[in-house]
Amino acid sequence: MNLVYHEAASRGCVDHGWLKAHHSFSFADFYNSKKMNFGSLRVLNDDLIAPGMGFGTHPHENMEIITIPLSGHLKHKDSMGINWKEVNVGEVQVMSAGTGIQHSEINGSKTEYLSLFQIWIIPNKKNVNPRYDQAHFEIPKVGKLQVLVSSISSVESRSLKIHQDAQISRIKLEAGSNFNYSLKSNYHGVYIMQVIGVSEVAGQLLNQRDALGISKVNTFSVKAVDSTELLFIEVPI
Repeated sequence: MNLVYHEAASRGCVDHGWLKAHHSFSFADFYNSKKMNFGSLRVLNDDLIAPGMGFGTHPHENMEIITIPLSGHLKHKDSMGINWKEVNVGEVQVMSAGTGIQHSEINGSKTEYLSLFQIWIIPNKKNVNPRYDQAHFEIPKVGKLQVLVSSISSVESRSLKIHQDAQISRIKLEAGSNFNYSLKSNYHGVYIMQVIGVSEVAGQLLNQRDALGISKVNTFSVKAVDSTELLFIEVPI
């Protein structure tokens, strides 16, 4: 088993006033040669955006971009004709940039902050036609893994799709409970973000916003120290 532990405080941190962001991997002005990626997972940003502010129109290509609002109201506009569509808590947004796309993301509220995770995954197929999708997911049942995103070739019917043999899922656990996670194959690893609470994953204690990359193992155990929510990003290594 290979373990890569990233303490929350070790993330890159920027404060632009309107944007406070923590970068798990090298991004923008944050560079760490030991934190370039985890397999095909290239970006995991933890953003807090001030009311009425956001990212102006900018381009992307050949990247699978997933956005998970944690609180507040996200609004999205892009060159495919989507004009300020709302993405709210409980929803997940995916965008295949493919041959090229321009988009804007803003905080749709004038009074509340917007908190979100933005995830970039390197695709296994380049220059596809750009595409956009979003879906609402019910609050997961405690102790049950909920798949949010999977491969476009996956038979998983309830998840959003991307061009990569990857899976993004989440789980809520009660204090003292246990869960065993099984990886897709020996060629995959999983990057675990401790969203809320404290847990012990594969023997490593994780506090809120700590992360752990695990590979070269078939299964590993999770024990909730207190009420816990974890995000699993499983990707080819």
